Amino acid sequence: MPSQIHTTEAGFELTEDQNCMSELVKLCTDRPELVLFSRPRDYYWEDVSAGEFLAEVYALAKGLVANGVEPGDRVALLSNTRYEWQLVDFAIWAAGAVTVPIYPSSSPHQIEWILEDSGATFAFVEDAHNFADLRAFLLREDGTPPLSGSASRLRRVAVFNEGGIDEVTREGEGVEQSLIDARVAAITHADIASIVYTSGTTGRPKGVALSHGNWMYQTRALVTNPIGAVARPGKRVVTFLPLAHVLQRAVAVALTIHGATQAHWADTSTIALELQRAKPHVVLGVPRVFEKVRNAAYNKAADGSGVGKRVFLEAERAAIAYSKALDKEEGPSFALRMAHRVYDRLVYRKLRDAVGGVAQYGITGGSAMSPELSHFFRGLGLPVYEGYGLTETAAAACVNHKGGQRIGTVGRPVNSYEVRTNDNGEIEFRGPGVFGFYWNNPEATAEAKHDGWFNTGDLGEVDSDGYVRITGRKKDLIVTAGGKNVSPGPLEEIIRQDPLISNALVVGDGKPFVGLLVTLDADELSRWKEARGIPASTSLEELAHNADLRAEVQDTVNLANATVSHAEAIKKFRILNRDLSEQDDEMTPTLKVKRNVVFRRFADDIEALYSR
Repeated sequence: MPSQIHTTEAGFELTEDQNCMSELVKLCTDRPELVLFSRPRDYYWEDVSAGEFLAEVYALAKGLVANGVEPGDRVALLSNTRYEWQLVDFAIWAAGAVTVPIYPSSSPHQIEWILEDSGATFAFVEDAHNFADLRAFLLREDGTPPLSGSASRLRRVAVFNEGGIDEVTREGEGVEQSLIDARVAAITHADIASIVYTSGTTGRPKGVALSHGNWMYQTRALVTNPIGAVARPGKRVVTFLPLAHVLQRAVAVALTIHGATQAHWADTSTIALELQRAKPHVVLGVPRVFEKVRNAAYNKAADGSGVGKRVFLEAERAAIAYSKALDKEEGPSFALRMAHRVYDRLVYRKLRDAVGGVAQYGITGGSAMSPELSHFFRGLGLPVYEGYGLTETAAAACVNHKGGQRIGTVGRPVNSYEVRTNDNGEIEFRGPGVFGFYWNNPEATAEAKHDGWFNTGDLGEVDSDGYVRITGRKKDLIVTAGGKNVSPGPLEEIIRQDPLISNALVVGDGKPFVGLLVTLDADELSRWKEARGIPASTSLEELAHNADLRAEVQDTVNLANATVSHAEAIKKFRILNRDLSEQDDEMTPTLKVKRNVVFRRFADDIEALYSR
């Protein structure tokens, strides 16, 4: 029998005429002076008021109408995170159409599939490179596809960096505002707002049809918790994760329609500088972002001196102990409180300053965050609230927050969502924020949904208070030759905490024991070589057999092994000759490893683990 059903609150009711576009109109009409965005313009940042943003949305929507976009038509959007992304998204909704986001990192094959499966008739792209990816699918002037056998319906592509938005806007100057008003008023909760193609780690992407009702319930749930404290006028947020990702987009929409100020930044290599400039009140990132913040602070301390390194590690231990003590009735001891004050001046304050100095908290999702890392951030005064959800749940289905955090879990269901586990121990969700169907794929819909419940495919537990703990992905389960079931996720999370290690993949399906593939962090490896007098030119192939390096990796593997039984422990590891990358299609845009791709490409390395 399925487990008991858990829900956080009774939920809330929304009227049929409430949708994200109508909520934007209401906000911008009531408070036109609010600053909704700060966007780069030449060499400075320019504020965009609510009134100005709505006027741009309306003008662009008129251009779409002038180009023949009808209610229900699909419009593709391929771009890095930037102001124009959100402008176009709302304009598509104002025209009554459906947004089809595409990751800029998508391969030509993925783009072809999304365009053809969605039936997109119009597309916005960022630059000439993106346009080249779509050119092959543009219909000829006679309406026939450019490729033999292509199912493309794409009529036009507008390019941001070549004045595409201004051009489309000019073309709509003759369209009456009353037509746009009528289209917005006609939107119902059942109407499809977006088809979001899963960036999953296996198989062909499925188009998740998310309705206006799904988006509205999701944004309302997010504002109830966890972003209610910052989804309001006067609060600042830097939006830097890919807006094609459902969580970043849901948060961005929620922030917009509730009056917070957003700045967009797509270059994650320089995000630290932008966070210090913009001083956001919340930081939304995947676990890897927070790992990099911690590791950058550690590396800076370690580069300074051996004393600095020791101080940082002691401060880290104190922060973790302090956080864990917060969960106990007696709280932190006097000695721990005193140590915490000292380390706050020496270490913690600098870490908070690294993300702008005013952030109240962080939010993470997309993959699991190490409990130790969560305790570290909470202990230093910047709690990071972990949540969980999928494209099919329109982003967050459960989340920790200020009013209820249990580290090691992904929180309780967000408002209006329900959770349970089925007979196989898989997590299932139900509620008005859960998607209705997969686009053009009734078989997949029938497989994933039963009696209104969506089966996530993730294994987990729901405790008596409704907190959800993810224990593994069913498809990732490893079954050794001896019949032992091993969930790789928990082991990999622990190993990735070592600054020297970039990625860790547990292997062993059908094999006699559990093995591990490891990639190393380039910056930390350079420091490691310098500290030992090893020439910088020494290759990874040479270092892979270095006894000192292998001993350090083995120490981290031992820490992970201490958390599992002997049969589940990692017996051997292999250091790969390069790191994994999104550009090589080995990781998703949210930095999840595509296990099937990596296992195929490094098949020889896997076999080498078991060859002797």
